[in-house]
Amino acid sequence: MQTGDVEIDLLRAFIAVAETGSFTAAAEVISRSQSAVSQKVIRLEEALGVRVFERTSRALTLTPTGERLLVGARKMMVHFEDFVREFREPATVNVLRLGFSENLVPTQLPKLLSRFTQLYPDIQLELTTGLSSDLLADYEAGRLDVVIAKRKTSTTAQRGRIIWREPLVWIAAKDYEIEASRPVRLVMMRPPCAYRAIMIEALASVRREWTSACVASSLIGVQAAVVGGLGITALGTSFLQEGMRIVEPSEKLPTLSTTEVAVIGDEISIQHLVQPLVSLLTEGLMSGTSLT
Repeated sequence: MQTGDVEIDLLRAFIAVAETGSFTAAAEVISRSQSAVSQKVIRLEEALGVRVFERTSRALTLTPTGERLLVGARKMMVHFEDFVREFREPATVNVLRLGFSENLVPTQLPKLLSRFTQLYPDIQLELTTGLSSDLLADYEAGRLDVVIAKRKTSTTAQRGRIIWREPLVWIAAKDYEIEASRPVRLVMMRPPCAYRAIMIEALASVRREWTSACVASSLIGVQAAVVGGLGITALGTSFLQEGMRIVEPSEKLPTLSTTEVAVIGDEISIQHLVQPLVSLLTEGLMSGTSLT
């Protein structure tokens, strides 16, 4: 199989398509025509001798090889941009105000902070964790520089770059039994909460009755209540803990939708800090932290 050179522009187009989910949106991001972006991705596949996208009339998804390439491409872009920046006067940023979705804190935040500090030991982080809606409000008010938020996947346009998607599953304690004849006992967070809305909408779609077994103020509280056997909840598989199990389809609960992780924060002065954050976080998400 003959392969060729991989140009930076090809990787830039590939990353844009992967992050936006379409050639049309990617064209706007990198200021090229849709056909030009499509040709760049084709050239990349020819150069590498692999397929990076599965294309259908309705969807565009990364192949397993494409997922691995995305991690490497983001790392390469970081190095390339660092190289170019050496010949320009760098923006002076001493403090980065980072908002981080509470739903990502247990699985990703410790590793992310550790590795980011190794890259940028002179940057002071002002870290805010909480609900995505609260973080976005702080960003709009100018209190945060960048927000990494987990939210419900939507068919309408939303702010930010999507860097990860994860399907939700029903989760219960290992010994918890769901009785088909009784309302589903839900463990959920206080509104506004995307996971809460997803659970209620899914049950309503199959006309399944439910009752609130526990309302918690944090993800840790939700996990503790589930392990304690109070009821079931909806989370990504990366949030499974000891004592939990994924509820099987045979237990007759509706299929849940998908959530996504998005990065909001486009200031040019902090892009050299945001891109390594995105690269490190995506690498962590792809490595998988699920107990299953």
